Amino acid sequence: MSSSESGVTAALAAARGALTMVEATAEDALAAVDLLHVTGADGPPRDPFDARDLDYIRATLPALRTASQFYFRADVSGLDRIPPSGPVLLVGNPSGGTMIADTFVFAQAFYDHFGPERRFNQLAHDLVFKTPGLRAMVQKYGTVPASPENMARALDEDAALLVYPGGDEDSFRPSWETGDVSFAGRTGFVKLALEHGVPIVPVVALGGQETALFLGRGKRLARGLQLNRLARLKVLPVVLGPPFGITVLDFPGRIPLPSKITIRVMPPIDLRKTLGPNPDIDEGYRLVTSRMQRTLTRLNNQRTVPVVG
Repeated sequence: MSSSESGVTAALAAARGALTMVEATAEDALAAVDLLHVTGADGPPRDPFDARDLDYIRATLPALRTASQFYFRADVSGLDRIPPSGPVLLVGNPSGGTMIADTFVFAQAFYDHFGPERRFNQLAHDLVFKTPGLRAMVQKYGTVPASPENMARALDEDAALLVYPGGDEDSFRPSWETGDVSFAGRTGFVKLALEHGVPIVPVVALGGQETALFLGRGKRLARGLQLNRLARLKVLPVVLGPPFGITVLDFPGRIPLPSKITIRVMPPIDLRKTLGPNPDIDEGYRLVTSRMQRTLTRLNNQRTVPVVG
């Protein structure tokens, strides 16, 4: 097959994948407003782990691959540092609000490297699963609601589990803090790794905080409205981006700017080998976050122009 024929084949596969994603998103959104009744499309299934769909992943990977290569100009390296089988805890620094471009880029690179059969789960805030359309896109790729129970189950089932300890506080940090790792002192991932005896593989990403202009977390306002009690939200950020201009928590919607996404997978960290048989939780937290911060700082220093990279 000639290079031109290969290009046409790849373009057609990407187009078919994009249509599959649009169809799934539309069905989920329409079902949510009771305009269309589709079996299994009216919300997340009772067991969120059942939503992972290998056929859907295979069909839509070409579309994600095209978006990663040409829209986000993705630069992902170090995937060979992830164990090819067995449980592993991938710890990332989320960027980009609700539409975390890093996650889509990394998921595409992960599945291209290991194949859809490799068990891979990602954690997301409950807000994602209450957003019709968006939830249909992510849950089919293995995204499940963030909870201690789901974290433990994924590792017990030998998954590679991607967690974002910083959660909404990290994802909605101001754009001028793009080079900061901010886990807000949350040490749960360290405890999880020790309890399950799994390595921690840091996944450092840069560029997501330039897919819009994030103007601040709005933590004081969120506290005043008691959003943590109502929706497990500690932030109420104002975001500037297309097509609506100013949004709050990315609502009513936002299209990410084509910022260059750079992702580095770092060497695995065995906490007991590094810190001794009974590691201190806080020491483990400092070890992981300091290594990630050094890598992120280096990547940020190499980034000469925002968005362009």
